[in-house]
Amino acid sequence: MTTSTATRTDTWDMIMVHRVFRREFRILPGLVRAARPGDLARAEVLGEHLGHVAGALEHHHLAEDEMVWPLMLSRATLHAELINRMEAQHARLHEPLAGIEEVLPRWRATASAADRDLLADLIAQASVALDEHLTDEERDVCPLIEKHLTPAEWHAVGERGRQSIPNGKLALVFVGAILEEASPDEKLRFLAELPAAARVLWRLAGERVYAKARDRIRRG
Repeated sequence: MTTSTATRTDTWDMIMVHRVFRREFRILPGLVRAARPGDLARAEVLGEHLGHVAGALEHHHLAEDEMVWPLMLSRATLHAELINRMEAQHARLHEPLAGIEEVLPRWRATASAADRDLLADLIAQASVALDEHLTDEERDVCPLIEKHLTPAEWHAVGERGRQSIPNGKLALVFVGAILEEASPDEKLRFLAELPAAARVLWRLAGERVYAKARDRIRRG
């Protein structure tokens, strides 16, 4: 199945979400290593943020595993090796992510130097694997998704991803994280596709809420 030019799917939203994952996994190892041993308050701030980011990435990958790769394997049959590589990269990423899931609660509870350093190493390992995967996905797979998945199917994948976003303040933080590196045109397009109530909330308080959460994480 190939979509027509008039109804071609656009994966611009995936690229914006990828930027968030790249950025947060890139900066978190340094932030974690900078936390003082025994500083439970700092471990909780960073641990909560890491938990949200890692959980969102797992949810993002699960949506692809269940809703994208099966369709691509059935339609883009000449590119089965590429799709299988995407699935294998997900599997490799699961190892450091599982390690983070195991170590993170211990570090939040004790703020020990040993758990801090182990956690930072695991995040760094995940960051390297993630960057490789997202680069391959954006360069090689997104053009195939745009050709072989309908806009309705792609919208369903996006809706699945949005199910992982909590309501209230955390939703504003998520929007802010996406918009942080967006171009003016991307920002306008992203906000235009939000529900009306969410757009109003963002314009009233979003930038202030996000800046406060961002500075709390990055400046300590």
